[in-house]
Order: sequence, then C-alpha cells, then structure tokens
Amino acid sequence: MKVLVATEKPFAQEAVTQIKNIIEKNGYEFALLEKYTNSNQLINEVSNSDAVIIRSDKITKEVINASKKLKIVVRAGAGYDNVDLEAATSKGIVVMNTPGQNSNAVAELALGLMVYIARGKFNGKPGTELKGKTLGIHAYGNVGKLVATIAKGFGMKVSAFDPFISKESIEADGVKVYETVEDLYSNNQYISLHIPATEQTKNSINYNLLSIMPKGATLINTARKEVVNENDLVKLLVERSDFKYVSDIAPNNAEELLEKFNNQCYFTPKKMGAQTAEANINAGIAAANQIVNFFENGDTTFKVN
Repeated sequence: MKVLVATEKPFAQEAVTQIKNIIEKNGYEFALLEKYTNSNQLINEVSNSDAVIIRSDKITKEVINASKKLKIVVRAGAGYDNVDLEAATSKGIVVMNTPGQNSNAVAELALGLMVYIARGKFNGKPGTELKGKTLGIHAYGNVGKLVATIAKGFGMKVSAFDPFISKESIEADGVKVYETVEDLYSNNQYISLHIPATEQTKNSINYNLLSIMPKGATLINTARKEVVNENDLVKLLVERSDFKYVSDIAPNNAEELLEKFNNQCYFTPKKMGAQTAEANINAGIAAANQIVNFFENGDTTFKVN
C-alpha cells in the first residue's frame, strides 16, 4: 500500500516526520509531494497511490479519474470542499476529514481578528473593547464551541444559531440560543461565521441579513469566502461606515474593498485558520492514523461522502 502526502503548502517538518513514522510503522510505503507547481504533478503521483493525505489541495474529477487504485482521501482539516465528492463516490473512494484538529487554532484566530479590528488595526487611535459586547456564533460546531469558551473569557455575551445542534446542548455551555438566523444577526454586534460552503450556504450571508445587524457591527469570517455575497457586502459598506468585515481568506474583490473601505476591512495574507504548529501537526497525525485504521479495521468514522 502506498500512502501519498500531497501538499502544495507543506506540513511542518515535524508533522511530516510523524506521518511518515506512522505509515511506515504499519508496513505501508510513504511518498511525499510538496510545493508542486501544476496539477499534472499531483495527477501523476496520485495515479499509483492507494491513499492520499492533502491540506487545501484540490482533488478534482480529473485527479480522481486518473487514479488506478486510490481507495481513500483524507483532508487534514475540517473543510472538504476541495475534494470532488461525487467523483470520488462514483469510483468507490472514501473521503474523510479530520474534524476538531484545527478547531482551537481557528477559534483563537477569530478572537484575534476581533481584537485587531476593534482596536482600529492598532493604528494608534482609541479603539473599543470586547468586554460586554454581544457575539453571535453562526454554526456551533467544534470551532463555534471553542469561540464561545474564549469569548466568555473576554467577558462577551455569547449566543448562537445552529439548527443541527440541540438547544439543550448549546444552552448547557451557557450560550443563548436563537431560533432564527435573522434573530442572531439583529441581536449581536459581532457575528463569527463557521458555516461550510455548500449549495445552500453560498452567498447566503447577504445584504438582507447583514443590514439588520446593530450599529458598530462586525462580521468575522474564518469559514469560507463563498458564503458571503461580495456584491451585497460592498453595498452595505457604502451605506454603513460603522460596519466592519474581517476574514482569514481574502474575498475575490479584496483589492476593491481595501481601497475603498480600508478602515472597515482586514484580510490575512492567506488562509490562516490552521496555520499554527500545533494544528498542523495534529491534523497530519490524525489523517495518518485514520488511513491506517481504515486499511486495518475498515474504520470509516470520519467519512464525508
């Protein structure tokens, strides 16, 4: 069995070493493809691999169709919209993610972005504090739960909306539950986004939703850029100089936003949610162990297709 680690943006060296040790300890062949420059390199390596571990790399229909014996793809991280699930399923390939491994890193970043924008991007002028402010968490999964814990440490008043998690479960964490997404947005000065990019959620964060947020509102997006309607965002920023938008993934119209609304927007240079040494290592190790458990025990616990 050949297990390929294919990462255009490499894992930390410690992560690679530990992944390699896990794979080889269990009698499998380890292969590494880092910093590749075109999809043909990825296609070539995947074509004769039994398993592949990726990060933000795109496993397209073309890549999948070129594979001769691929059985499992593990995305080291929570999101998996960079994998063509339909194509994988049609060839009987199992796709997994590693939920929870990057959660703390993303949660800490969300609060860091809040502090940064609340303090005027540290421009030397007076800013505002997070203590006493209201924070709404849109999707109360692994990351949302940790955001709530950290935010309460700042003294924020935390609420959430998530139709897929029981009200009792959320309230047990001392978090108020709103029954509708409109109620969440209209009652919070800060909204932290943690929804995946699906056909239902893409462009769902629109003008109608954002415009009902209170004066001095801030939207924090550490999820996916596609969930925010960029044209609606521009419209809102034009109308409301009090509104702010920060994200760890630049929107398609980032240049326009920063040129026109520099004081209201901030985007990290690249997707930063999982960019910590700890998250990098944890996700890689989890991916390797899941592949071993899949081959040895038929374990499909984290299957997403």
